Amino acid sequence: MVNFIYLASQSPRRRQLLEQLGVRHELLLPDPHEDAEGLEAVLPGETPADYVQRVTALKLDAALARHARRALAVAPILCSDTTVALGNQIYGKPDDAQDAARMLAELSGREHEVLTAVALQAGERRLAALSVSRVRFAAMTPAQIAAYVASGEPLGKAGAYAIQGPVAQYVENLNGSYTGIMGLPLFETAQLLRAAGVLG
Repeated sequence: MVNFIYLASQSPRRRQLLEQLGVRHELLLPDPHEDAEGLEAVLPGETPADYVQRVTALKLDAALARHARRALAVAPILCSDTTVALGNQIYGKPDDAQDAARMLAELSGREHEVLTAVALQAGERRLAALSVSRVRFAAMTPAQIAAYVASGEPLGKAGAYAIQGPVAQYVENLNGSYTGIMGLPLFETAQLLRAAGVLG
């Protein structure tokens, strides 16, 4: 059994979720010169599923290069990426408060998908999984959207919301993985970690 893994993510939620599995981990964060956000550009005609899996693979490639540069101890490296989609329209992280309000207004009263891809590099093996969940928001008034945006929580979140935050009061229905919507689907992640000998 491996003692620990590297988590190549800046998300505190992913750290908490790994802790929930009891997996010891160290962060493998980008160097200042790395363009982490640049990896998230959407290609023309790309479907949400293709997009989130491609971005996760690119993030894992960057993490492997970072690991080699720093000459760190050998251990599996875990990456994940989440995107929100309405049909084939991809909702990444909002640019600003106005963009966040636009996204939430478009998601209001409708069902959307939340896709989270996970990839694990363990030695020469690369393991990957995709979690797809469906979330339906109740209709939100402009005042409710404005209040949520003013809290600052939508910034830095795919689709401009965090399921575990105050926006939960508008979630009418959820079908899929709650932890996947948070950013790290624990069922799929545990399967990958077992296959790599990290979990029993």
